Amino acid sequence: MASINRIVMSKSSRTWIRALGPEGLDTAEISGSSGKNFPFRSYKVFHYPEYDICAAPLGEQEGTGRQFDLIMADQVWEHLDRPYAATKHVLASLKPGGFFWLAVPFFVPLHAAPVDNSRWSARGLKNLLIECGFAEEDIVADQWGNRWAGMRNVVGPFPPVYYPETDRLDNEEDFPVCAWALAQKAEQADVD
Repeated sequence: MASINRIVMSKSSRTWIRALGPEGLDTAEISGSSGKNFPFRSYKVFHYPEYDICAAPLGEQEGTGRQFDLIMADQVWEHLDRPYAATKHVLASLKPGGFFWLAVPFFVPLHAAPVDNSRWSARGLKNLLIECGFAEEDIVADQWGNRWAGMRNVVGPFPPVYYPETDRLDNEEDFPVCAWALAQKAEQADVD
């Protein structure tokens, strides 16, 4: 069953990814399985923590050094010990013009898998991506949440199952439960 925490984020993110033309994309996903329902040209999952994105760009640990058109990370970044290093490794793993989509929780209980370290709002995700080398104008970020969903996260069980007949999906900007972003790598490096 779907979690109330993911309903709005998933719908928005599917729209963003479909607009990229998934049929023409070589895609990697860091853990998770959000990408399995898209008709990508190719799709490879790198499981964290067995594959540590904090340590090296995708494929480098297995000797391929392959680059991708799209890299996805759904509810993974909060578990990383070095999210800035990981984001820089994602940037290095993208083809010029490639995209990085990530989604993270904000107002949810700690959930170690194997650890739980960080939280970001939409603005925080955008700042992380900028600091790691993505251009501000090439990033879209959003967030969703409301006090009802926040309460559902607190009283348990976690994650809270979505009940369409009773759960509210209105957005309270000052109460984010989750955030997501899509950033595009520059087509070519700036030459000074």
